[in-house]
Order: sequence, then C-alpha cells, then structure tokens
Amino acid sequence: MGITYENNISAEDCAKLRASAGWREVHPDQLRAGLRSSAFIVAAQDGGSTVGMARLIYDGGYVAFIVDVLVLPQYQGRGIGKAMMERVLRNLRDRLKDGYTIQVDLMSAKGKEGFYEKFGFVKRPDNVYGCGMTQRLEKKGRA
Repeated sequence: MGITYENNISAEDCAKLRASAGWREVHPDQLRAGLRSSAFIVAAQDGGSTVGMARLIYDGGYVAFIVDVLVLPQYQGRGIGKAMMERVLRNLRDRLKDGYTIQVDLMSAKGKEGFYEKFGFVKRPDNVYGCGMTQRLEKKGRA
C-alpha cells in the first residue's frame, strides 16, 4: 500500500517519534496542547503505524515556524521527510496573498542542515542573518 499522509497525530505517536530521535520527553498534556494548537500537521503512516511527522506553528500573519520534523530511523532515506516538508511548505504558500511575505524559520538538528537547504533554507549565521538562539524554561516537579 505504501506511505500515506494524514493531517493529525496522537500525542502518544508524537512522543514515540521524539524518543526515536533521542529528543527529551515532553509532558503528555503539553504534547496534546501543542498538537492541538498547531496550524498544520502532517503525519506519515505505514499500514496504520505512524512513521513520521512534521508540524507548523504560524501566527496567521508573517512568521511561521516548522518543528518536529521526525522520521523513524528505519524509514529514513525513503523520501518521507521530503514529502512532509513539501506538504508543510505548500500549506504556507497556499496562505499567501498578493504582496504577502511569510518568514519561515526552523531549528535543524545537528548534521541535518543539508536536508533543509534543499528547500531553500539558509544556515545561520551568514552575511545577512545572525545566529539562531534558544532557551528552555522548566519547572521541576511531579508530572
């Protein structure tokens, strides 16, 4: 049957994909809230199993952020990441009106920059853009 693409994903499947990449665990309530608030989600399915995901955070105006681009290791190299990115970018292009510009940002995992460059993203810093930055806020306690 092959890979199919859906526009939703469960928090449990999202958590499994994050774990497969060695990313930190996120509280299930936060995962559900983040997924619910996403502007667009694409999930790659293989026979009912989720094997990849990407999601879009968009302010509805001029800034968008692509996050959680994940493909299970055993499915990488099959064009799934490319297909998901194409769907996310098409979703954004469909929102453009005459005269509109949307700044699309993302944070690449180390060593994956070349994948995103194929879609027109540029590494930072360069001659125009400063370095991308991040901060993690955390409150210790019971889940």
